[in-house]
Amino acid sequence: MNPVAELVTSFQELVAQVPEIVRPFVVMLAGVIPFVEGEGAAIIGVVGGLSPVVAAVAAAAGNFLSVLLVVLGGSRARSAAVSRREARVGARAGAVPAPSVGGLQVPETERTMSDGEPHAMGARPESKGRRRLRSLLVRFGVPGASLLGPLVIPTQFTAAVLVASGVPRRWVLLWQAAAIVVWTTVATVSVWLALQVVAG
Repeated sequence: MNPVAELVTSFQELVAQVPEIVRPFVVMLAGVIPFVEGEGAAIIGVVGGLSPVVAAVAAAAGNFLSVLLVVLGGSRARSAAVSRREARVGARAGAVPAPSVGGLQVPETERTMSDGEPHAMGARPESKGRRRLRSLLVRFGVPGASLLGPLVIPTQFTAAVLVASGVPRRWVLLWQAAAIVVWTTVATVSVWLALQVVAG
């Protein structure tokens, strides 16, 4: 038996100690974790001996559940922030409405840096992953940013950035669901095929 097959067998023996009915829920919980997400959870499930279909469905469901919570929470937070800002602006005499870019309002605290990138005054600079995601959003729109976003940052972070940018939550959820299904399916099929070849 080759070392990979031994490792897989040992992992499956460990998983076998968990009741069979609980295993999909463990995979679902793994899918909730950023950086593990649907892809990683599906791989864990398939290597652990679950049916690829069960592993993929459980992993995708967990990943989507976490994205749903992020989108609903982020949407409420953004609505509250916009309402507070509008109340402050409305209270000032002769206030100028906030500028908009592509139909999305730019917060009053944002200023344009010399390189043309928006930068919130007094805030930390954006991470490289978030800058790449914003670039994807500008180039490919919400569908492209959602489908390519997992290559840059976790889906939960992608969803949070999209909602904070003012994208309607239904649109975010639709394309995040599509991205989760695509990437979880790719990961599940890939690991299943790899196990057939390597571990037999």
